[in-house]
Amino acid sequence: MLSELMNSFLSWFIRQRIHQIELFKNYPEDVQQNVIGSNLERATQTEYGKKFGFGDINSYADFKRNVPIVSYEEIEPLITRTRNGEQNILWPSEIRWFAKSSGTTNAKSKFIPVTGESLEDCHFKAGKDMLALYFDNRPESKIFSGRSLRLGGSTQISSINNQSYFGDLSAILIENFPVWVELRSTPSREISLMDEWESKLEAIARSTIKEDVTSLAGVPSWMLILLNRIIEITGAKHIHEVWPNLELYLHGGVSFAPFRSQFEALLPKSNFEFMEIYNASEGFFGIQDELGSREMLLMLDYGIFYEFAPIDQPGKIIPLWEVETGVVYEMIISTNGGLWRYKIGDTLRFTSTVPYRFQIAGRTKHYINVFGEELMVGNADHALEIAAKKHHCSVKEYSAAPQFTEDQSSGLHEWIIEFDQAPEDVAAFTQTLDEELQKCNSDYEAKRHKNMALKMPVIHIASSETFYNWLKKHNKLGGQHKVPRLANNRNILDELLEIHRSLSA
Repeated sequence: MLSELMNSFLSWFIRQRIHQIELFKNYPEDVQQNVIGSNLERATQTEYGKKFGFGDINSYADFKRNVPIVSYEEIEPLITRTRNGEQNILWPSEIRWFAKSSGTTNAKSKFIPVTGESLEDCHFKAGKDMLALYFDNRPESKIFSGRSLRLGGSTQISSINNQSYFGDLSAILIENFPVWVELRSTPSREISLMDEWESKLEAIARSTIKEDVTSLAGVPSWMLILLNRIIEITGAKHIHEVWPNLELYLHGGVSFAPFRSQFEALLPKSNFEFMEIYNASEGFFGIQDELGSREMLLMLDYGIFYEFAPIDQPGKIIPLWEVETGVVYEMIISTNGGLWRYKIGDTLRFTSTVPYRFQIAGRTKHYINVFGEELMVGNADHALEIAAKKHHCSVKEYSAAPQFTEDQSSGLHEWIIEFDQAPEDVAAFTQTLDEELQKCNSDYEAKRHKNMALKMPVIHIASSETFYNWLKKHNKLGGQHKVPRLANNRNILDELLEIHRSLSA
């Protein structure tokens, strides 16, 4: 009875946010102008604000003229000074937390400042909005009657000093969660923040089996490992036998397409919901607001101002209210975390501008364009999903890279794919993959014409745990770490092939 009352109250309370979401959907330009105006005003007296004349900015045109576009490498010295204890450089309030990213733009880790404002007005606000939008779709939900199973990373004190802290973003959020969130979550904070990933995964599995888990949140690749371990421990046929009241999985970090069939097998309830989110160390950007859709709503009132660069028009930068559907854009953000016109490295494609809904296209650094094919991760995910359905198989992980012919005149794409269930006919699967890539990417199709620039792709079926062992080798187990899907060089692919051969020897 108490749990039902709690569920009713919390669902009513959290749905009050829907009215504000409708406001930014109806007045997107006004909301975005207010965001950048507020951020600039707050940061006028910072070192960065003085250098680039924040106090003289009165329009978007002024903002574009005064403030440069930057990458992480260009502002890293300022972030390092902040980590060393200096304040009021990028943002006026004290910064003590830094989200450690895997460094997908290069081999180094990135340390993204996490301010009190970005915690409260972006990440925590987004956490409430995920549930508000879910309840708006499913008002009969009983999600608050049980617990949410969170699968996050770990955190530790920075080696630079005893006042600055860094860790995975998920761990920073766990450290700072309000009490009411902690009471509705599992596993315990102590287990959630364990450093050694394999021990933590086992502890999470065993400590949550007896809980009444109603929702899951975490990166698909790691969540799959956890759920399969729970099946092993309990002997259950599927996860609903362990958690009968489980109704929602909130996922992000990587494309869900390659994992969907595996999750549907583990979570076979017809009314179970999968809800995509788009969050990163730099901010929280999107939430799937319509269940059953494959699009996300761009969240406009989290203290993040958005700009976009069409990837086929170098040098052109536009604000949100000038974007068009169907165009692939690189996203540029200015945030209440002290990032100014920062290239996050992600690309997206808008499917609607009323309201602004989008799909992630991929990483700016994760693509193959050696032969002019411009193959993006979104193309690969889409083609693999269709090929897997047609050939009744299930893709677990994959990576691909180019391979030149001996005379260097042409080449092909070499893939390594770890299947949960492999196709019976690999050649037929390869044919379908190639055909679907041609359908969704005209540049790839043109280069495949008569095998002139690109030959038929080659697929290697990876030994079990090939990708897991690659992550372990690079100390990237857990959190939001993942093996890059596509690359213009063969460094990652060759390492994966070497691991595969050692496992199959």
